[in-house]
Amino acid sequence: MSTAIWVVIAVVVVAALVAVVFVARSRAQTQRLKRRFGPEYDRAVRSAGSRSAAERELRSREQRHEELQLQELDPARREQYREQWVGVQERFVDTPEAAVEQANGLVTVVMGERGYPTHGFEEKVAHLSVEHGRTMDRYRRAHAISGRAANGEASTEDLRQAMQHYRELFEELLSVPAGERHADADRAPGTDHDARTGHDTRTDPAHTGTGTGTGTGHTNTGHTSTGHPNGPATGAAPVAGEAGHAAAAGPAGRRDDQAPRS
Repeated sequence: MSTAIWVVIAVVVVAALVAVVFVARSRAQTQRLKRRFGPEYDRAVRSAGSRSAAERELRSREQRHEELQLQELDPARREQYREQWVGVQERFVDTPEAAVEQANGLVTVVMGERGYPTHGFEEKVAHLSVEHGRTMDRYRRAHAISGRAANGEASTEDLRQAMQHYRELFEELLSVPAGERHADADRAPGTDHDARTGHDTRTDPAHTGTGTGTGTGHTNTGHTSTGHPNGPATGAAPVAGEAGHAAAAGPAGRRDDQAPRS
């Protein structure tokens, strides 16, 4: 064969290899973004109208997210916020609309202390979705219910669901860093600390509610104790707006399936 034919063959082979590498990298990136953003990936595709446009948006979120100076909360701070959540949840029985507003406020305060932006709902979602993408659908639903509640259009069941949705993101924001979980796993059996969550099982929301448990080595009767009605002890974590009255010195809140009903 002539030299020209060999050159053509070489060009075709190189082009095919480049195409294979491009497709492989594109698929790898798609899978990475799907794993990281979860349902938020599909939502971005629907919103952007194409996969390529959605992935550009999600990569932009990642870049902006890297500019944030995020920080974990120390264990004492996490417990203070959990105690405040108990107070908000207990208010749901008498004033569900106010309780939902306070839950939203408390979630926003925790966002701010972690280092997330706290202004503009879509801006908050864009930053939160990078690490909490699987919770954003619930956060959106809670936000929508809060809007209806402000207009007096939300039922008590709607409000109960909003509390559950806010609680999901709230717990994720307060989640224990992996390093602390590993440290707690080394504690001797029989202590009052849960190796999975890194905080005192006596105030762990996962250990309260009906039924029996083994949180502190004795039977959990499912009764939650409440603290002084006037609020938290000195040094309690700050809250915004109505959420500032949500502090309660008692064990952490109930599980989602035990959210209060009116």
